[in-house]
Amino acid sequence: MDLNNTTTRLMNKINKDKLKALELESLKGKYPSMDERFIPLTDWKDTSANGLTKCIIFWINANGGQAERISNQGQYREGKKIPVGDSYKQLAGKWTPGQGTKGTADISATIKGRSVKIEVKYGRDVQSDVQKQYQEMIEKAGGVYFIARNFDSFIEWYNNLSW
Repeated sequence: MDLNNTTTRLMNKINKDKLKALELESLKGKYPSMDERFIPLTDWKDTSANGLTKCIIFWINANGGQAERISNQGQYREGKKIPVGDSYKQLAGKWTPGQGTKGTADISATIKGRSVKIEVKYGRDVQSDVQKQYQEMIEKAGGVYFIARNFDSFIEWYNNLSW
């Protein structure tokens, strides 16, 4: 599901306040003897893909679900350095591809007993063809797939879950 909200804007203050309230409750449980006025809270922002991902994961986990970031990025491995006279020459490195499923979503979650995959798209970012194929596989298997473009659209989707 994609709510087609491609505009990038600041998070609704009400939703930001809800995140802070959830965080405060969590931290009060962790630090019961600390005066809540002195508990530092996160300045929640959805102004980047990373910030949006953090907001979504925290929201799901704080509301009784389970969510985690999925990383399928490969890694560049530097080539060897070989001695050449009085110096060294850097040989070309190579790219080692990630080991996960191509096109996998950014967040894997379980919400109210259902498998949910959330793809975070920020700004003008769009799904690749392999991400669209992955979405089809998830939905065909009975899972739920959501494209989050900002925290407010995620909250709207989350609040309207009907299972």
